[in-house]
Amino acid sequence: MGYVLLIYDIPDDGIRHKISERCKDYGLSRIQYSAFAGELDRNRREELMLRLKKTLGRKEGNIRLQPVCTRDLALAKEVVVEPS
Repeated sequence: MGYVLLIYDIPDDGIRHKISERCKDYGLSRIQYSAFAGELDRNRREELMLRLKKTLGRKEGNIRLQPVCTRDLALAKEVVVEPS
């Protein structure tokens, strides 16, 4: 298993929604509006990307799945400001 970051930029609302649902189906968690993260092994990563490619079809968009090593994950920083 390895940690991955999946981000996408898709203008079509319907396709974007389908992509987010596929990410959830694979156990990824939404970390921002068009970004998901979580643990996937190599086979699941390949399977997910094939499904996302099929979902996107010939519509405009960009989907990136980036593995993140444990060392870099430990260095991650985040700033969160909750609404008042």
